[in-house]
Amino acid sequence: FETVLEAFGRVDLLFNNAGMGYKSTLIDEIPVEVWNDVVGVNLTGAFLCARAAFGAMRRQKPMGGRIINNGSVSAYAPRPGSVPYTATKHAITGLTKTLALDGRPFDIACGQIDIGNALTEMAQPMTVGVPQANGSIAAEAVMDVQRVADAVLHMASLPLDANVLFMTVMATKMPFVGRG
Repeated sequence: FETVLEAFGRVDLLFNNAGMGYKSTLIDEIPVEVWNDVVGVNLTGAFLCARAAFGAMRRQKPMGGRIINNGSVSAYAPRPGSVPYTATKHAITGLTKTLALDGRPFDIACGQIDIGNALTEMAQPMTVGVPQANGSIAAEAVMDVQRVADAVLHMASLPLDANVLFMTVMATKMPFVGRG
């Protein structure tokens, strides 16, 4: 953030896009080190970036800006064996709501985009088969990551007197509705 402030004099937007997962595993088989790694990236990393951006946005003249947190459809419905990832994405929802509330006096808007099956390296296994709620393994529909970029751009381009608090963008045919 120091580099951005030095180069541009202000911070107007943060897309808080951190995420890692772990293989589908029951809670009693997840090493504590893995839990800590996922929490460190998905939650602590998002907290640290939001903290720095919020502070810069609050202190700049004129004050204000927008924070967009990358949540996940797992914030609403978990995948089997996804305790660390799901717990952190639920926590991102709490972070988003709190920042949206605390940011109001400073013209800081905060929203969350919940993404489902954008074809990134992390989602590649979905094309060949991942555990389903019914116990089966099945391939899932995916979407081009450009769809996510377009949605983030829409959220980012709104004036600060308007906010998309939550947006879900997902592959149309992914098995999210009815997952859990």
